[in-house]
Amino acid sequence: MDGPASILVVHAHPYPGASRAGRVLLAALEGLPETELRELYSRYPDFDVDALAEREALGRAGLVVWMHPLHWYGVPSLLARWFETVLAKGWAYGEGGTALAGKDCLWAVTTGGDTVAYSPAGRHHRPFADFAPPVEGIARYCGMNWLEPFVVHGAHAIPDVALAAQAHALRARLEAWQAGRR
Repeated sequence: MDGPASILVVHAHPYPGASRAGRVLLAALEGLPETELRELYSRYPDFDVDALAEREALGRAGLVVWMHPLHWYGVPSLLARWFETVLAKGWAYGEGGTALAGKDCLWAVTTGGDTVAYSPAGRHHRPFADFAPPVEGIARYCGMNWLEPFVVHGAHAIPDVALAAQAHALRARLEAWQAGRR
């Protein structure tokens, strides 16, 4: 297949030290060839996103992974700022905005609630799929190929064995993507 075989992981967790699931998922990606990690909250604690640097990183990627916890039914504020700053008209969308067209996009998200919480009878009164359209819309508006999201529910309470299995599944998914691009 044509195109870059590299992966860019854009990680946005406002409290990464407090995220057991985030640590395990990121650790599973360590050493994955041709993979770049950009941890937004450590890189931009003042929210002053370097759009040029981020666009350069995006340019090297064939797969962009947006990894974060579901935060108030959406993305954490710094990732929203990243979208606003980096994905500019004329670069990511609109006339001449084809920089991301054809790249794959994977939403890797963790939730505090389990699968029951994300059901019509659950605490959130909606299935999890109802929360995906805004993020999917951003990717598609930029001409990206939206892949089936990778979701870890109940991230703060998931048993260690199940979390390790999820981390292994994420790595395997990225390795399969790489293998399919060669």
